Amino acid sequence: MRGFYIFLIFLLAQTAGAQTFRVATFNVESYLDVATGHRRVKSEAAKAKVRECILAIKPDVIALEEMGTTNALLELQGALKADGLDLPYWEHVSGRDPTIHVAFLSRFPIIERRPHTNENFLLGGRRMQVSRGFAEIEVEAECGKVTLIAAHLKSKLTSPEADEAEWRLAEAEALRRIVDERLTVDPEINLVVLGDFNDLKDSKPVKTIIGQGKTKLFDTRPAERNGDDQKDRRVTWTEHYGAEDLYSRIDYILISHALKKIWQPDGTWILNLPNWGVASDHRAIVASFMAGRSK
Repeated sequence: MRGFYIFLIFLLAQTAGAQTFRVATFNVESYLDVATGHRRVKSEAAKAKVRECILAIKPDVIALEEMGTTNALLELQGALKADGLDLPYWEHVSGRDPTIHVAFLSRFPIIERRPHTNENFLLGGRRMQVSRGFAEIEVEAECGKVTLIAAHLKSKLTSPEADEAEWRLAEAEALRRIVDERLTVDPEINLVVLGDFNDLKDSKPVKTIIGQGKTKLFDTRPAERNGDDQKDRRVTWTEHYGAEDLYSRIDYILISHALKKIWQPDGTWILNLPNWGVASDHRAIVASFMAGRSK
């Protein structure tokens, strides 16, 4: 039964993939090929489950958080290709954190790369940097040019350097400045801002990234495909925090006004495979868009 369920999801993904542009984000929880500090090398079982998740989604572009070195990214890329999913184009961004990074794998050529590795801010009188940086790429998809910005904001773990909430808010403000720059240059830009924001939808960091007024981003709010038809009560959690047994929605796919015109709510969902936790403490989320151009 489990095998049939996975096959059905993969079949649906393949069928929709020819008609849609599919974007995903997935925190792959320390996908490391070299142990560093308290982070261990990703086990073969965990890596296999990560691949199973991505194969079930069949994304055109996927943002990855907590990726290790470029070698780890290329190993994942090669293993996916061997399993039948070719995402030949990639981006890997290193920020202040030497261990985990943000990255992209893409079916489409990356026509622009704008890595943000030195975004900084003052916090408590200290000049600090965004820990993981931001990965920004532009691809030419069936719906036109799409700009994607991936982020992995400061976690809620305490730090001797600064208050974690203030740190996360400062990173969110840095990200929003980039968003504002893109929307100022082109108010009709096809823009996706996605990743692990490490906070809830009504928090200051997430509200800051979403913004207000004409430049406000739209929260696609992926949910489980489990038959629920109550929009406000669908299952939307994306991360399990074991220390407190909390299930929270902290991973997001936000889109611009222009991209919302071709957004497909029915193609926007949370992957819910059996034993998902073998891969990561997060679940992958997906948003889809019509292949026709938005402008």
